[in-house]
Amino acid sequence: MITTLETMAQQSPELLRNSIDERIVKVRPMSTPVDQLSRCGRARRAGSMTVEYYSVDTKKTEATVAVALPGGTGTKKSEDLYTHVLRTSDDSLFEVSETILVPSQPGYDKKGNVCGSLVLYVVDRLPTGGVEVAPVNARMKETMGNASPDMPPLKVGDLLVRMARAATELDVQTAQFAALPQKASNNCQIFKMQVEQSTLAKIADKEVGWTFSDQEEAAIIDMRLGMEKNFLFGSRAKLFDNTKNEHIYFTGGIWSQAGREHELLLDALTEGDLVDLCSAAFSLNNGSRRKILIAGTGLVEALSKLQFTRTLSAGETMVKWGIEFKEIRSNFGSLYLLHSEVFDQCGHRNDGFVLDPDYMTKYVHVPFQAETLDLRRSGQRNTDAVVLTEASCLVLRYPDAHIRVTGSIAGS
Repeated sequence: MITTLETMAQQSPELLRNSIDERIVKVRPMSTPVDQLSRCGRARRAGSMTVEYYSVDTKKTEATVAVALPGGTGTKKSEDLYTHVLRTSDDSLFEVSETILVPSQPGYDKKGNVCGSLVLYVVDRLPTGGVEVAPVNARMKETMGNASPDMPPLKVGDLLVRMARAATELDVQTAQFAALPQKASNNCQIFKMQVEQSTLAKIADKEVGWTFSDQEEAAIIDMRLGMEKNFLFGSRAKLFDNTKNEHIYFTGGIWSQAGREHELLLDALTEGDLVDLCSAAFSLNNGSRRKILIAGTGLVEALSKLQFTRTLSAGETMVKWGIEFKEIRSNFGSLYLLHSEVFDQCGHRNDGFVLDPDYMTKYVHVPFQAETLDLRRSGQRNTDAVVLTEASCLVLRYPDAHIRVTGSIAGS
């Protein structure tokens, strides 16, 4: 993201000083609990972009499909990258190298089994309108002995959720704006965000004390929100971009890594149903006695309407890892309930995820860092520029200790 005098005038016309109030309120649209927990828990250094291990989500983030996309094979750009032109309600929302979640369409693993939701990779934003996208985890179709991704048709109005960037190894700049132990693997995804401020914008008088540091903070918030979505609902893959002549690594989210799933009927939810959930969360998995339930709005609403008893009680609010939780105590263990708007945005409003933080590990290939670019000396732009980078992934080392909670409403 880049700040100039022109963008200031267009996007925030009252920011430049007229001599009024110098105070400003920075709005954080939502929290990033999974990313926060990963930074407060155990992290391991990864020696490569692919991690092998043993196991026993500021800027607008949503748009819709504006013109129906027929799907199919698309245009071949490289051996495994086939593109389609997607016209959205706000093409300017999506930048090159970003990933897009399509909650209404299923994604598939290499065996052809349904695995999460469809993820798209933005190859280009076209000057004539629309964004050129490539499916990351579409079902593969055999044609004349060759396998190609079969993009499903998208209807007008289908939700598109902007997620984090997937950069190649040599990318520096971005567009302006992972019983008996079973071996598994995940990819570290290169998350990047470039922040710029022109020299004129820096020296101009402003109404409030908006500095380059404020711009960096806003960019970090946006970057972490995108990472939160990939850490939760991303799809593990590796594609080759023939334009950059490099592979792009996509990290797999913990939603698809969980070993078990539990269903709840929200409009008829009873205390017994919550006891069953606690039983599933804490029984037969040798996990911790305290786990975190990250939930969408629909699930939190249903849980909030329950009448608790001495067998199942709602405890006090507690703060840990910089996050505020509401404790639900049962005879099986304690669930720390946390509302997440990222679930709402990614099409999981009625769902939740029981996470055992003791069995979640973050692998880091490139630690979070900020690199200053000298664009002035290189003759590119008269700006101050910083690129924020991290290459990392999350893995669930004991899948059965974590549960996908899917909520439904009768008749819907």
